[in-house]
Amino acid sequence: MSTALRYPTPAVVLHWLVALLIFVAFPLGVYMHELPASPDKLKLYSYHKWIGITILMLAAARVMWRTTYTPPALPASMAQWQHRVTHIVHGLLYVLILAIPLSGWLMSSAKGFQTVWFGVLPLPDLVGKDKALGELLAGVHQALNFSLLVLVFLHVAAALKHHFIERQPFMQRMSLSKKGQP
Repeated sequence: MSTALRYPTPAVVLHWLVALLIFVAFPLGVYMHELPASPDKLKLYSYHKWIGITILMLAAARVMWRTTYTPPALPASMAQWQHRVTHIVHGLLYVLILAIPLSGWLMSSAKGFQTVWFGVLPLPDLVGKDKALGELLAGVHQALNFSLLVLVFLHVAAALKHHFIERQPFMQRMSLSKKGQP
């Protein structure tokens, strides 16, 4: 596969790091939410926040990098409507990957729980303590997460469809392996 069709290594690494962290943070969030109050639940919330802030930083780095780099062109054989949908879904993925950690941080602040990254770096509260706002933000955080779940499913399904059914080199575009590359 031509290197012109493949994302460069920094984009690939950021993509897979963020994906891995999301695949850890989402089920952790669902699991810990239903636990009774305990020291273990507080520890899991801390881990979840650490992952979220890390996702936010990596996503911000990816967005900054993306503003200076044009991604490889989509295959010309794709229908124009698929090009448009691809751009819309990618844009929404970026928005959600930034908005979800921010909504969690806002929610923690409103509920009166400071976010301390990796237990050593206290982050400033983004809003003052406000129980009603905290509950509203909890709902927003949850809705954004389930929206992300739907978009990730569509993103993966489309990549698999293009790769296996249409035999387009979609999987290689985000591959860490440069096997077969010039």
